[in-house]
Amino acid sequence: MLVVLSITLRCWLDGHCHPAMFPLYPDTILFHIRLVNCVRISENTNYSSADSGETCIGLVDGSMIILVEQQGTPTVSTKRINRNLYVPQGGLPGQHELLTGRAVTTESYAVIPRGVQTDIVTSFLPHWHDTRLWVLARPMSGFSTTFSHYLMEVAAGGGSEKPEPDEMAEGVLFVVDGILELSIAGERHSLATGGYAWLAPGVSWTLRNRSEAPVSFHWLRKRYQGVDGLPVPDSFVTRESDVKPVAMPDTGGAWTTTRFVDPSDLRHDMHVNIVSFAAGASIPFAETHVMEHGLYILEGKAVYRLNQDWVEVEAGDYLWLRAFCPQACYAGGPGQFRYLLYKDVNRHMDLTSR
Repeated sequence: MLVVLSITLRCWLDGHCHPAMFPLYPDTILFHIRLVNCVRISENTNYSSADSGETCIGLVDGSMIILVEQQGTPTVSTKRINRNLYVPQGGLPGQHELLTGRAVTTESYAVIPRGVQTDIVTSFLPHWHDTRLWVLARPMSGFSTTFSHYLMEVAAGGGSEKPEPDEMAEGVLFVVDGILELSIAGERHSLATGGYAWLAPGVSWTLRNRSEAPVSFHWLRKRYQGVDGLPVPDSFVTRESDVKPVAMPDTGGAWTTTRFVDPSDLRHDMHVNIVSFAAGASIPFAETHVMEHGLYILEGKAVYRLNQDWVEVEAGDYLWLRAFCPQACYAGGPGQFRYLLYKDVNRHMDLTSR
């Protein structure tokens, strides 16, 4: 039984097999989960299933190991809940490496490659403990003016009891690695990789990493623009796996968008979505529109047309686009090309000169 179990797990981890089910002996499965670096899930993890008798007993490579009781017989299966999303590795290039890279800033866009997200360009924030961050975007006159984008890394035991200093700021958190504890108005939530939260302006929230490993997440902030007659939305927590992607028209599902907020809900003045392309799919025209964009590539690679330039991009790169910057892309394969996308929406244009 030990040999069969080990082969089954290794086959699944290599990605060449469908999730397998096999007889379980508790001591055996827990022993082998430890061998493949399973991360134990805390009791308050926000996973639940309608399947009778189903219990999550651990994580391997972003998938849950599921213990299922069927007619008195214990069995084990795997259930994919998250994907492998890019996380900066920090460090510093060696002295022997060339300076040549893909970083560029123009009057209409900026490309921040993953290779420049090193230890020496990190920042620190007041009231955040055992935390560092990469600032990917900030409001700048004559460029993108509406939002900031942080890529946060919180060490074990770190976090903040006073995370947001601006009472008018709304926020989005999207977890790309690890598990964090988020408390919103006193209600606790556990967000694992793929977890998403929208934080209303003025809401009281705290964040802690109570695990033994670092947690990485995106934090996007915008000054909320209230509208007479429209109430401020309530904060909410969800997961990417709980939101069905919507296929773009006439693409056959090759280009999809995972929308965490209903586009018709005019209370919201920003959207942070996940856009996905199958290998070879494209944006088939140069989008030229009023929305500003922050675009963090979660997976894959592509060639992007920005203004009049063709730019190669890959997982971990960041694109920062001002309003009306022409943009299009071809997904390069061999897997999906996916990115986290910010845009400002649903408000009149500010007539104040900037």
